[in-house]
Amino acid sequence: MSLPTALSDRTLDRLVTALDLTAGADVPLTSQMSPEPVGRLRVLRGAGTGDARVGKVVAVSLVVPMIGLDSHMIFAFTPAGSAVPHFTLDAVATPAYHAMHLDLIPRVELATHLAYLDACYLPLTEPLEQAWTLDGLSAADIGPRQKAMMSPWMLVCRAGEEAFEKLGQTVDTYLGHWLALTEAGVPDPGDTDLAARDAANRDNLFSPEVDPVWHQVTRLLGEEQSERVRGELLR
Repeated sequence: MSLPTALSDRTLDRLVTALDLTAGADVPLTSQMSPEPVGRLRVLRGAGTGDARVGKVVAVSLVVPMIGLDSHMIFAFTPAGSAVPHFTLDAVATPAYHAMHLDLIPRVELATHLAYLDACYLPLTEPLEQAWTLDGLSAADIGPRQKAMMSPWMLVCRAGEEAFEKLGQTVDTYLGHWLALTEAGVPDPGDTDLAARDAANRDNLFSPEVDPVWHQVTRLLGEEQSERVRGELLR
């Protein structure tokens, strides 16, 4: 089992247990070049008390040895009316390097909501700083346009195998903090239409015009499957 697969599976298992998630859609993804499955789209939702803590969890895996792709993405979306950030992890292996994207995606404007910023993000400062001290870690090439839709505590990097394995502790810390926020809540922003802001942010975040990875996904899966995946992330 690859390191990204193991990390993704462990993270998803923890989400399922902590939030009492139940399985929804579970769709095999196939390549345009072959009928054989190259990935999987899974959607999970909260049951019982978990309904108030999470809107849905979307997990997408794409594994294509022929082109050296081993990619596993998890988005845990909080409900439309919640101010709790969304949790995201993207764990990737290529023949040349491993890569990771880890963040809690803000639901309000951080610069004008200091109490929210302090509660949601200040506890992640030390774990983020420690992660960047790991040997073999380098910043991934992501433009300021995409960064503007994330948080300043985003960890987006390339890593050697040993460094990537050590980043598992950082993922655990971010996830543990996020789960605590879903349980305890966050300061009420008061002046934000949370559902409308979230819809607009996700429209941009998952836009092919903003994130070119969608063009690669479409080349691999075709328009219909790519839009099915993107649709689950949008709403």
